[in-house]
Amino acid sequence: MAAYLIANVEINDAEKIKEYMKATPAIIKQFGGKFLVRGGDFEICEGSWNPKRLVLVEFESMQKAKQFYNSPEYKAIIDLRQSSAYTEWIFVDGISKEISDMLNL
Repeated sequence: MAAYLIANVEINDAEKIKEYMKATPAIIKQFGGKFLVRGGDFEICEGSWNPKRLVLVEFESMQKAKQFYNSPEYKAIIDLRQSSAYTEWIFVDGISKEISDMLNL
C-alpha cells in the first residue's frame, strides 16, 4: 500500500535550503518515492490550517518511506533542511486496512 510524506515547510534561509532541494529528488527516487506536490499554490477551502509551503511525496510503502528518512544519504543532508526551515512532517498510509476492507478495495 502506498504511503505519503506530508510536510509543511516555512523557509527561513532561502539560499541554504536550495542545497537541500537539489539533493532530495535523487534520494527520494532511490527509495521509490516521487514528489506529487512541492510548494505549489494552494487554496484554503475549510478550516484554519494555513501551511506555508506544502510538500507531498508518495512512496511505495510505509517501509520505503521510513527507509528513506533513516537512510545515510538522507541523514547526510537533513541538517540543511532543519537549519534553514521550520518543518512539520508526517508519514501516513494511503488507505487504512479498515477502510479498504469496508469498501472492498
